[in-house]
Amino acid sequence: MKTLLFISICLFNFTLWSQTNDSIPVKKKHFELSFGQSLLFISSSKQATIATDEAIVLPTSAVLLSVEFRPEKRMRIPVFFNLAKESKQFIVNGQIVSEKASPTIGTGALFNVLNFKIDKNSKIEVEAGPLISCLIDTKKSVRFAPILAARIKILRGENFIMYLGTSYSIGINAMGLLYGTGSAF
Repeated sequence: MKTLLFISICLFNFTLWSQTNDSIPVKKKHFELSFGQSLLFISSSKQATIATDEAIVLPTSAVLLSVEFRPEKRMRIPVFFNLAKESKQFIVNGQIVSEKASPTIGTGALFNVLNFKIDKNSKIEVEAGPLISCLIDTKKSVRFAPILAARIKILRGENFIMYLGTSYSIGINAMGLLYGTGSAF
């Protein structure tokens, strides 16, 4: 945990001094709206059972809706909602076991770590930072979990964005893959 905190602080300090310009022109581009998909690879509520029964976890597919606000040149504030399209599934002793997947809402801070210009209309950016998520589980209880996230974005023109990223939820030991497209407004 201390190592992850140290890495987050180093990323924050690196981004404060490494980039001077925002990747999107200042012409009224204050937020990004994107639609994508995410895959969650490890269950949170069945973790003890999985460890003892050695179950195989099948990835859970979810719709990812995200809005990213840009209050400063180097920092972005994402607000996301993750809604599962299917139940969580496990293979235990040759049987498929299903469980309702929890919706997730969250926010945090992403920092523009690297910025590569491809041509005058295209860029590649790397963003990383800490997030926090709020899960509503099957028993209607609310759980909070810290997340470390990173994504690679391809920007074309003034507003088209494609991204591929990953996340790791420290609190529930879950790894995720996310991808999608968006537009800057």
